[in-house]
Amino acid sequence: MTTKKFSKGEAIRFGWNTMKSNLVFFIGLFIVFGLLYIVPSIIADMALEANIFLVVFHIADFVLTIIISIGLLKIALKFSDNEKGRFSDLFSQYRLFFNYLFALILYCLIIFGGMLLLIVPGIIWGIKFWFFGYFVVDKGLGPIEALKKSSAITKGHKWNLFVFFLMLGSI
Repeated sequence: MTTKKFSKGEAIRFGWNTMKSNLVFFIGLFIVFGLLYIVPSIIADMALEANIFLVVFHIADFVLTIIISIGLLKIALKFSDNEKGRFSDLFSQYRLFFNYLFALILYCLIIFGGMLLLIVPGIIWGIKFWFFGYFVVDKGLGPIEALKKSSAITKGHKWNLFVFFLMLGSI
């Protein structure tokens, strides 16, 4: 695999320009995304008395959150390929649910293990495997393959990615 140069500034410019040129879409996406998270929490607050309903509701909310996360990755990938995202993309990749879920569980276990080893390994491994979701969604890879691909593409770029994530967090 050839090593490509990673430009933090170029990545931020691309994201900013993409957002500006698709502002109406992103505002609508933000509203839909917000409603999909606000409405369930309101229902959960109202359902505190009905324990079984609350359990079922939290499971459904978790499933919906995973499906929307997959959809957001699909939208991000479309924009990175200079295609337009659509609201229907939020739910179009539901068939990847289990691959994404298992990869996410493995990712979380890896991070947890790293955090037990005095935090720094957890941060390094978090960056190393951060892109697993993109490989599940874009390439249809299984959990292990997606984590391996993420590891491969971040090799030699972890410090730049760490700084990039800090930059994004400050915006």
